[in-house]
Amino acid sequence: MAFALHPTTVRSLCVSPLDIPLRAPFGISRGGQSTAANVLVRVELSDGTLGHGEAAPFPAYNGETQAGALGLLLRAANRLPGRDAADWRGIAAELRAMGGPACGSALCAIETALLDALNRRENMSLWRFFGGSGTELETDMTVTIGTPGEAGEAARLIRRRGIRLIKAKVGGQGGAGADLERISAILEAAPGSPLILDGNAGMDRSRASELVRGLKARGIVPALVEQWLPKDDLDGMRALGAESGWTVVADESVTTAADARLAARAGAARVFNIKLMKAGIAEALEVVSVARGAGIGLMIGGNIESVLAMTVSACFAAGLGGFAHADLDTPLFLAENPFDGGYVMEGSRISVAHIEAGHGVVPRGLLL
Repeated sequence: MAFALHPTTVRSLCVSPLDIPLRAPFGISRGGQSTAANVLVRVELSDGTLGHGEAAPFPAYNGETQAGALGLLLRAANRLPGRDAADWRGIAAELRAMGGPACGSALCAIETALLDALNRRENMSLWRFFGGSGTELETDMTVTIGTPGEAGEAARLIRRRGIRLIKAKVGGQGGAGADLERISAILEAAPGSPLILDGNAGMDRSRASELVRGLKARGIVPALVEQWLPKDDLDGMRALGAESGWTVVADESVTTAADARLAARAGAARVFNIKLMKAGIAEALEVVSVARGAGIGLMIGGNIESVLAMTVSACFAAGLGGFAHADLDTPLFLAENPFDGGYVMEGSRISVAHIEAGHGVVPRGLLL
């Protein structure tokens, strides 16, 4: 006798590369790329409901690659059929054990696709699923590693878009002097713009101290100092905050909830940058819990992501509430948008209020 499948049983999982060219190379202190080499995932439930997710590995950020994400996701495609999508946390835990520590973006893609499908069935938006606290965020926009001239022109374009906050990547070649020239060019082009200075773990303590002294000599006070030092140098991060008097943000230092507890105990940072691509959605929820318990502020960020993944992050942060800082600008760097739907951006304001079910993003054409 055959038994009917539960409507939320996973029927299939499809995986394909998602390569989207950038308008210009996106460079950080430890490298860059000219194409978003991501992965698209589609889950189909037994009742025909579809859900989509995106993995956005960024080798220069944490070593994750598109090939690695594809490998884990293709293995998952053979394991998920027959599983109940409602057990998305349990599924994520199994895949984490199977994939090891370098599988965060693949986990995020699976979790996103499952949650998208589940919430589409219930006609519930992801921002409501995550708590319904709010629907809007203010994002910054990034000036990537490059020359002072390029930095100044990027800053002018950012202000023309109506974006107030500027994130400048620092820690590249040329030392603190090169960073100072780029920062000065940005402020000349966009006077009065609050600056987030993001080092992506590319500096040692000596260079960080030199940059602090140089900024103070020019009367420049950053709004935030994000992960200048190596991810394991928690003592150095605490000392940097004391030396500068500025707000230090932990990014690479905080991937998991265990990392968050270590950073909190060390007093390494006053803000944690939450990225769903680091270790997936379930783990990100745990990191938020640790931060709130320790009185640490919250930023939402991402890798080089399309509007699909960025919308999920916007729903996560707006729905949970309490995120004072947002860095959800990477769709602006993509030369193509292969999707319909997603967050609405006007100037620096991002809104997800119009999303009625899931994350509201669907692939165009023949994707998957």
